[in-house]
Amino acid sequence: MSPEGAVSATGGVRTLLRLEGAVVLGVALAAYAQFGTGWGVFALWLLAPDLSLLGYLAGPRTGAALYNAAHSYVGPVLLLTLGVLAAMPWAVAGSLIWLAHIGMDHALGYGLKYASGFAATHLGRIGKADPW
Repeated sequence: MSPEGAVSATGGVRTLLRLEGAVVLGVALAAYAQFGTGWGVFALWLLAPDLSLLGYLAGPRTGAALYNAAHSYVGPVLLLTLGVLAAMPWAVAGSLIWLAHIGMDHALGYGLKYASGFAATHLGRIGKADPW
């Protein structure tokens, strides 16, 4: 357990959450193929949410907050809703790229971060265990 008392997903729950990420990735890719603005744009913006990692330069609490804001489904779903309701194709395309990124990360086991450190995520610890 982390110093904050946070618990990470394990076993079947962790597997289900990673599968959920893979499904989001697949659906976002399929939708982007239909409604996107080209694969060059997709490739250009796919890793943009990872710029939030720069927040770790200000410390783990700030880093986790910025990373989680960029890697939660809330933002891209709101952007998708705006894009659909306001007929804004750029917003639809951007939200699908953003959803694909989050789905990819979650499928690979990179979860939302706890403030105790970068490696502590809701999908379990990432990276090698600290030998100390």
